[in-house]
Amino acid sequence: MTPEEAIEKLLNNEMRLYEIEKYFSVKEATDIRRKFIEKYSNTSLDNIGSYTLDIEKASKRNIENPIGVIQIPMGVVGPLKINGEFCNREVMVPLATSEGALVASVNRGASTITASGGVNARVISDIMTRAPAIKTENVTDAIKIKQWFEDNFAKLKEIAESTTSHGKLIKIDPIIIVGNYVYPRFVYSTGDSMGMNMVTIATEKILEEMTNQTSATHLALSGNVCVDKKPAAINIVEGRGKSVVADILIPEEIVNKKLKTTAQGIVEVNTIKNLIGSASAGSMAFNAHYANMVAAIFLATGQDAAHVAEGSLGITSAENRNGDLYFSVNLPDLPIATVGGGTSIETANEGLNILGVAGSGKALELAEIVASTVLAGELSLLAALSAGHLARAHQELGRG
Repeated sequence: MTPEEAIEKLLNNEMRLYEIEKYFSVKEATDIRRKFIEKYSNTSLDNIGSYTLDIEKASKRNIENPIGVIQIPMGVVGPLKINGEFCNREVMVPLATSEGALVASVNRGASTITASGGVNARVISDIMTRAPAIKTENVTDAIKIKQWFEDNFAKLKEIAESTTSHGKLIKIDPIIIVGNYVYPRFVYSTGDSMGMNMVTIATEKILEEMTNQTSATHLALSGNVCVDKKPAAINIVEGRGKSVVADILIPEEIVNKKLKTTAQGIVEVNTIKNLIGSASAGSMAFNAHYANMVAAIFLATGQDAAHVAEGSLGITSAENRNGDLYFSVNLPDLPIATVGGGTSIETANEGLNILGVAGSGKALELAEIVASTVLAGELSLLAALSAGHLARAHQELGRG
């Protein structure tokens, strides 16, 4: 079969997209699929078809039915001085974004932080969760299943950990009962991997044991109490992924000189916007724009972009300390990794290398970098709002 014949078969619905690899290499199949889409949609995909990453490698673990790549502009901010437990140095932070003025704004925050001696960052929790949906006959049986999980924790821990050399089952909590349905939240540590695949496999093994030993039935491996890729109060309270906090005390002189405002001005904007405004809207995120920085770092380093829904959660606080500004951010739900998933894609690996956190043993360091970058961006935006500079910055940079 020639590539032209394959394209005709696709156009005539005589072949499915995923079947092309039966007859061609991954690279050839990618080109054929893209040319088919060009004909199907009557458009040119020259840019999507121009790339340097190893599409064959990516197709094994990152993508199905590939047609090429998408490119997003990447900038860099820094140096950003971090006084962390795992990251104690200055870093240059890559940010991939198409939002004009974002990199410039975060860079101003980074400059302010570094001039003030650095941001303090700490990881306070490191877990990953999976919570299946289980069905029983009635409430009485549901309570028995809850008790079964509690009584057999040691055995279930052994079963779960037999599936992985890195994951550890820490606890099963909470175990929620709604009528005859049971939702146990399995909590694991997963090392430098983000860990969703790891905990899914381990939890499935536990459920096999439950099915063999009890009358309960597991209906879905995820019952949404995890809670994965959605904003949720349980993740804010209990934490998920890396839970990170960062803070800084900025001298009054630097607040005035670099941020063009005052500590009291930033405190007031934070109160009326991030606290009162967010509460009035019923928001779960009491911050200005964590998602901007989280998304840009995620894209630059190969994280799962859908987890921005979780990483955007958190609270910004600010205090006026006799003219000096105390400023902090907390990110209770930051699922990230330095190995596995998209981190092996060439551009993502280069982004991790810019930060010096590629490979094993670096995930907690990356977490402190993300939180510090979020603080830089949050600080700069609130300062701009306080000084009335936000619209002007976008206008001057041609971002209308």
